[in-house]
Amino acid sequence: MTAPAPPPLAALCEHPVVQAPMAGGGGGPALAAAVSEAGGLGFLAAGYKTPEAVYAEIRELRRRTRRPFGVNLFLPQPSQGPGKDATAAVAVYREQLAGEAAWYETGLGEPDQGTDDGYEGKLAVLSDNPVPVVSFTFGTPAPRVLERFARAGTLTVVTVTSLAEAHAAYQAGAGALCVQGVEAGGHLGTHDDDRRADAAGAGYGLLPLLARVTEALPLPVIAAGGLMRGGQIAAVLAAGASAAQLGTAFLACPESGAHPLHKRALTDPLFGRTELTRAFTGRPARALVNRFVRDHGRFAPAAYPHVHHLTAPLRKAAAAAGDAQGMALWAGQGHRLARELPAAELVAVLAAELDAARGVRPHHGEGNPR
Repeated sequence: MTAPAPPPLAALCEHPVVQAPMAGGGGGPALAAAVSEAGGLGFLAAGYKTPEAVYAEIRELRRRTRRPFGVNLFLPQPSQGPGKDATAAVAVYREQLAGEAAWYETGLGEPDQGTDDGYEGKLAVLSDNPVPVVSFTFGTPAPRVLERFARAGTLTVVTVTSLAEAHAAYQAGAGALCVQGVEAGGHLGTHDDDRRADAAGAGYGLLPLLARVTEALPLPVIAAGGLMRGGQIAAVLAAGASAAQLGTAFLACPESGAHPLHKRALTDPLFGRTELTRAFTGRPARALVNRFVRDHGRFAPAAYPHVHHLTAPLRKAAAAAGDAQGMALWAGQGHRLARELPAAELVAVLAAELDAARGVRPHHGEGNPR
């Protein structure tokens, strides 16, 4: 019996709108189902969850929709840990955070809680229960992994932040690429986390990176980074992308699992800008600038996921206390354009804006999106 071929990217959704996975609480079955049902491509984030929890979310999502969806995995980090120097730096960072722990009346987490995020278990879940799309962040999986998913009829997508990373993903056998510009909210999906890159100001904007990748490689591309409007989707499609991935735009939706304080902060004048910071996880991630970022960002070591584990209780305690100044408020550069719309309505509005940008007339009887 011939194995099914992975579906082409364009066949997975009516509208070229992909909901970013948003590990850490932003996504979930309710949001992914609403986006997929509206004609976009919803995504589940497997990061920071056990394989059993991922399986449960896939079952819940399939209960809510029969339309295509994706699941995103984090690649394991180097098994040898953060290295001697970084281990010492994490210890120093722990001392610096002692005041935060006292303020929130909580302990700090243990940094050595593993670096593989249950990767092999999640691969097993997705091999035994194939889904339409599996994407990868923080590296390129082994060719055997990509081949296994392709044989199961699953489209594989690798997140890349440079042309070199795109070439590596292509050579390994990825079915598509998610090209992520530095404007994106949350973690940058860089394959190698090098502290020297911070000082060099490394990081490509979406449009220049998109042009480099689409001109060099024949893979379909999902464009990600600061996209909030249908006109911006039209721009990346014109630049060669097959679809656009939006995360911050969906954070404010009622189906989003983001904390209410996080949702409000997106358009709160108190949080006027974003910054790439290692303060919460040890990896560069774009967040709204709050007190925690200002006080600790420049001291946080390049040690992921060790810093993530260390600060997890602080972030949880800050949320419980209703203190947005101590939370990880992930957001892209376009956060002030967030709209509090149900996910299905947001997909419809984006599709209408995309049509308008392309000069497509609305169907008879359709009004203008609000």
